[in-house]
Amino acid sequence: MSAYPVERAADEAGYPIKQGVFVAVAGPSGSGKDSLIAYARDRLGHLHNDIVFARRAITRPALPGTEEHDTLSKADFERARAAGRFALSWCANGLSYGLPASLDDEMRAGRVVVANVSRAVIPQLGERYAQVVPVIVTAPRNVLARRLSSRGRETMEEVLARLERSEAGTVPVPGAIVIDNSGSLEEAGNRFLEILRKAAAWSDTCDRV
Repeated sequence: MSAYPVERAADEAGYPIKQGVFVAVAGPSGSGKDSLIAYARDRLGHLHNDIVFARRAITRPALPGTEEHDTLSKADFERARAAGRFALSWCANGLSYGLPASLDDEMRAGRVVVANVSRAVIPQLGERYAQVVPVIVTAPRNVLARRLSSRGRETMEEVLARLERSEAGTVPVPGAIVIDNSGSLEEAGNRFLEILRKAAAWSDTCDRV
C-alpha cells in the first residue's frame, strides 16, 4: 500500500480543519465495512443532515454487490489528483482511491464525514482534519476467508494467500475503536451507529468552542 501526500491547496492556511469530525473506517476485505456503513446510513433518523458518507473515486469498474463509487481510468485519476480534486488519495493492490475535496466544505460546516479508507492513511488524515475517529472493523480469519470466497472472484487458495499478505502488512492504528463484525450485522451495526451519534454530538461541541 502506498499513499500520496495529503492533498493541499496552494495556500495551506486553515489546515487542519478544526470543525467537524471525520470517521475513518478501515479493516480487511471481507470484514463488512460497506455493510456496516449502509446499515448506519439507513438508520440515522434526525441525524441524516448532519452525517455525510463519502463517495470514493476508484480506478476499477463498479461490480454488482459492491460499494457505489465513481470509476476513473488511471489517467483520469492522475489528472484529477493533479487538479486538486481529492482531499486524500492512495494506492493499494494495484488500484488508486480518492476522497473528494468537497469533504473539506462538509467538515467546515461542522458535519460528521464517514469514509472507507486504508488504515495506512489514517495518520495522514490528521494533517487535514483536527478531529479524526478511526474505526477498525474486524472478523476472524476463517470468517473473512468464507466471505471473500463466496464472492466468487478468487479461489480459496488465492483468498488465503491474500489474507496472509494483508496480515503481514497490517499497520497499527493507536486509539482506534475496534468493531468485531463476525456476528450479526445488527449487533455490529448498532455499535457503529452509536459511534456516529457520539461523533455528531462531539462535532456540535467542537463547533461551539
